[in-house]
Amino acid sequence: MSDEARRGEEEDRGPGSVYQVFVVMENLLEKLKVLSYEEEVLSKHNMKNLSRHYFVSSPFLASNPGEQFFMFTIIAAWLINAAGRPFAEPQEYDEPNATVSNILAELRAFGVKVDFPPSKLKSGSGEHVCFVLDRLAEEALKKRGFTFRRPKYPTESPEEESVMEDDAELTLSKVEEEMIVGFSLIQILKKFDQHEEPEPSSKPDEILESTVDASEWNLEVERVLPQLKVTIRTDNKDWRIHLDQMHQHRDGIKTSLTETKSHLDKLQDDIGKTLEKVGSREKYINNQLEHLIQEYRGAQAKLSEAKERYQQASGGVMERTRVLAEISEELEKVKQEMEEKGSSMSDGAPVVKIKQSLTKLKQEIVQMDVRIGVVEHTLLQAKLKEKSNMTREMHATGAMEPAAGAFA
Repeated sequence: MSDEARRGEEEDRGPGSVYQVFVVMENLLEKLKVLSYEEEVLSKHNMKNLSRHYFVSSPFLASNPGEQFFMFTIIAAWLINAAGRPFAEPQEYDEPNATVSNILAELRAFGVKVDFPPSKLKSGSGEHVCFVLDRLAEEALKKRGFTFRRPKYPTESPEEESVMEDDAELTLSKVEEEMIVGFSLIQILKKFDQHEEPEPSSKPDEILESTVDASEWNLEVERVLPQLKVTIRTDNKDWRIHLDQMHQHRDGIKTSLTETKSHLDKLQDDIGKTLEKVGSREKYINNQLEHLIQEYRGAQAKLSEAKERYQQASGGVMERTRVLAEISEELEKVKQEMEEKGSSMSDGAPVVKIKQSLTKLKQEIVQMDVRIGVVEHTLLQAKLKEKSNMTREMHATGAMEPAAGAFA
């Protein structure tokens, strides 16, 4: 898929679709915990726990693709077996394409529609890996009869709702409380004086006096007083809440620091005492073994001198051995030459060789004489032929000269 097509698909699904894989991975991790994958998978293969975004492909979450792919195949095989279908556990050196194809075939057997190529799972991370594991986890949960239900929140009474958590209730000051009580008393007076008809004039002729009983007044004040409290709900974004939390954490850190410092001081004292004991014991042992150490050092010095003398002697022996080898080699050569000369003096083979050479030489001389005779004969024939030709030419020349004189 090209980059433009991928961007178009993300725009069609919405800007939040890029982060949907994080939600799927977190839900998958919760399902795996429900299926007890720590005891059945991680402990068996001696693996560490998965993080919340382990199978999410992101440049900020770089990890080992080979390790992710192996973890994906192991968990997928375990989920398929947990869902009720037999599936052989893949090995580390299995063919990746065959393993992915088998996992997708099992996923299709559960009725899940797979509309992406198997190559999307070879990276061991990404949206498709989380999708496959999530659907297999759902099938495993169905097989075990587990379903997620909505949480049931406890109902609260109005009195409990009016009380704020984390000491967030603010009480009114005395002045405000007196003003509210006075206002409520005026309302009570109006309530009890509703049976009287209003005067036609806007201003009363005399000062109004209340005819309400004091006991009824106090009862009404006690009944209305709880409703006059002002309650402010907590807001996690309020800086006051954060400030209170910071103070609480600071107090907790101070308390923990005090306790930890006391423990560390005690540990430091124990370590210091132990080091002093070790140092004193070391000094005592050194004093007790001082003469042995001196003897050992002397023995080491003597051993070094002996080694040096041995190396020097070994060097002289090696040089003499080399010279002896050269002399022995020369002696062998001389012996071999003497044996050859002695054998040649007592052996008649050279005489035989000389006779054979003389015979051969005589034969070659005879052949050479024959060749020389042939060459001389050929040369004589050539000279005779040339002489006869010259005589013939001379006779021919002499016959032509008298004929020329006759003509003259």
